[in-house]
Amino acid sequence: MPVEIVELLVSPVHAYEGRPHDGPRPDPDGTRPDAVEVRAGLGLVGDRYYGRAAHRRAAVTFFAAESLTEIAHELGLAEVPDAGLTRRNVVLRGFPVDRLAAGRGTEGAIFSIDSGAGPVRFRAHRAANPCAWMDVVLAPGAFRAMRGRGGVRCEPLDDGVLRRGPAVLRVEAPPSGQPEPGQWAASSQLRP
Repeated sequence: MPVEIVELLVSPVHAYEGRPHDGPRPDPDGTRPDAVEVRAGLGLVGDRYYGRAAHRRAAVTFFAAESLTEIAHELGLAEVPDAGLTRRNVVLRGFPVDRLAAGRGTEGAIFSIDSGAGPVRFRAHRAANPCAWMDVVLAPGAFRAMRGRGGVRCEPLDDGVLRRGPAVLRVEAPPSGQPEPGQWAASSQLRP
């Protein structure tokens, strides 16, 4: 199904450390590139979780841009916050990424994204749960509003490149216990 990669983030530091009321750490080296290199089992080249054994199953995070639009509406915000503030590696428009995650006792989906350089496969593992930082960097109440739609943590299965812009997402194996992908709403109702 057609999607759009609207944001990519590669950052060598974890900007949201410590207490939220102290504010985020500066991230002078964090970049929002037009393209990222993906390495199987390792993550995004240059990212803080790249090659870290403890994060191999959660090395790349995906987020649905529509979730942020819904959250902004629910919180009565005048405009939709910058999706980069969620600190997710890949922000997609056009697909309910939260549905890819594994539930208790289930396997997450295997999916691929082709943004023009060939398909890159990922295994979705668990939800990328929001943290209290969202109330500071997005808006008060965002932490609670993002529950159930904070994205998904994934393991890259192939080497490849992802680029901003139009792409094709294909669910190769849906998460166990979920309907076939053709039955999923593509945009308006993103909550599972």
